[in-house]
Amino acid sequence: MPADLSPIDKAKFVAARRACDYVESGMKLGLGTGSTAAWLVRCLGEMVRDDGLRIKGVPTSTRTAELARDVGIEVISLDEAKWLDLTIDGADEFDGALNLIKGGGGALLQEKIVATASDRMIVIADVSKKVETLGAFPLPIEVIPFGWQTSKVLVEEALIGLDVMGSTSTLRMNGQTPFVTDEGNHILDLHLNRIGNARQLALVLNQIPGVVENGLFIDICDIVVTGYADGRVEVHDINKGETDETRYDFLDGDNLFADLGD
Repeated sequence: MPADLSPIDKAKFVAARRACDYVESGMKLGLGTGSTAAWLVRCLGEMVRDDGLRIKGVPTSTRTAELARDVGIEVISLDEAKWLDLTIDGADEFDGALNLIKGGGGALLQEKIVATASDRMIVIADVSKKVETLGAFPLPIEVIPFGWQTSKVLVEEALIGLDVMGSTSTLRMNGQTPFVTDEGNHILDLHLNRIGNARQLALVLNQIPGVVENGLFIDICDIVVTGYADGRVEVHDINKGETDETRYDFLDGDNLFADLGD
């Protein structure tokens, strides 16, 4: 990775760094999946190495688990942890009520299980993920491989009666073969353009046979930490009804994580 961060990586990094302020020694943490969550794991690894931070991490994917171990974070399973103090994860979209679309990285099932097994969930994101209304980003749903084409038809039929602007879906691919999640399932990406009633949609989707879980996170996220390329960070706490702003100054060429690779 080059010494100078790109504007988007600066935004992701400052959001991750600000979220670390919520982490205390002795915590059991849910560790999210994706490029922004990877910055968080690197920041936490630095705190473990340099500041003596003691945490146990429950990763939401195999690749997050590998990164966490690489940077020195103790990794345990959710069954071992039983309950978590905090989960910090990214999002593909979030709205003003802190409803989310997640699953662009294919880990939505484990991410939702871990997030709901936590006292609090914090989302870290760059400002491009903030939207007025969810739905421009394709909504992922996890389906079992058996009869997935039937599930796809049932999903598209259900969408016709809902407050969405589109009703098509595509099977997510990995090259020439279907993408397979850590749980051995497939993902359908729903191209909805706009979701008028996210709560209703989430309930309807999970009633369809073959659908394991959907990527709508409703009433799960407590805080969104939004990063900007100029080093500004906004923190929106939905429970307190507060928003505050901080700023980080960067020194060109001074990248704390240059030795970790991309």
